[in-house]
Amino acid sequence: MPTLLSTSSLIQSLNLRDLSDPSQGSHAIGQLITDIHNALAQHWQCRLQISRNNPVVSLENNYDRLGYPSDGAARDERYTRYVTDKMILRTQTSSAIPDLLLSLCTDPPKNLLLVLPGIVYRRDSIDKLHCSEPHQLDLWRIVDSRYSEVMNIGDLKQMIEIVMRTALPNMQWRIVDSAHPYTEQGVQIDVYWNQQWIEVGECGLTARAILDNARLSTHTGLAMGLGLDRLLMLRKNIPDIRLLRNNDPRIQRQMNDLLPYKPVSVMPAIERDLSICVEESYDEELIGDKLRSQLAEADCIESLHIKSATRYSDLPSTAHARMGMHSGQKNLLLQLTIRHLDKTLTDREANHIRNKVYQLLHQGSVLELAVSAI
Repeated sequence: MPTLLSTSSLIQSLNLRDLSDPSQGSHAIGQLITDIHNALAQHWQCRLQISRNNPVVSLENNYDRLGYPSDGAARDERYTRYVTDKMILRTQTSSAIPDLLLSLCTDPPKNLLLVLPGIVYRRDSIDKLHCSEPHQLDLWRIVDSRYSEVMNIGDLKQMIEIVMRTALPNMQWRIVDSAHPYTEQGVQIDVYWNQQWIEVGECGLTARAILDNARLSTHTGLAMGLGLDRLLMLRKNIPDIRLLRNNDPRIQRQMNDLLPYKPVSVMPAIERDLSICVEESYDEELIGDKLRSQLAEADCIESLHIKSATRYSDLPSTAHARMGMHSGQKNLLLQLTIRHLDKTLTDREANHIRNKVYQLLHQGSVLELAVSAI
């Protein structure tokens, strides 16, 4: 009898946000999934079916019906989280495949792409490339050989090419022979990143026994499982897989797109308020572009937020005189957050950066500089 998860541990696991599920909030992982399955469906001109399933699955579906040996090490409680002696938290989204394929036999598809994203639960080492609740994407193409050619290794390589080109454009990848219970001619997909080869997925031709057991005897297929966390790490060049769930808002803001990751400093932040006058057309986007392109210290500017904007006509003459403001301008009150990546800034250094920002943006004839930087 394996050691079972405690009730509190089970609740904690099931309440963990699934970053691949858009109903739980947008995340860059969701964008990766959409880009990948759209690219495949468009190339193959096939029907698309997305399936999300309960993460508590039977031991039979997770292992036996996928061809895993009954005495395989993967079943050990060191690697698998048991809910009961026959039910576990899934270790792979492939656990939904046996039932899903069987449900197709009443109306067999001619050309179908099954898409199964979700969080999976493992017991894994703690380092920059591993986490115990990663996200996986299963992609299974099922084709009726009565209407199409039998799937072969050439089709598999084409699938890999499309997925890698879509998920990791311009990155070097390779395939290495690797056997899997539910595939034939299985391979592992590795990507070269930071001077090492990183595994991001495994795939192969769908094993004949898997299709026959689902009563799809006239069908052939392709099966692929991808590690979404690693794909996103490599796409955005994120140094540590644990950053994907980091609660720091500066990090979380960067997890909503596929743009390169900007390192976040753990050094203390320094805030400065600036009162400037600018042309009416100025907004946060224009100011941000100006700072990034013209300020040598732009890397130290963590954020710049407009707290208020007041038109010339709404200000007293004393304010006009104080800033050297003229008609057609507006007064912006800015909140500037300054943080160095590698060191704690002194007040003098922070004020120097504040003054550089002020001088670059302020369009009035009177300057108000922070004295301690002079």
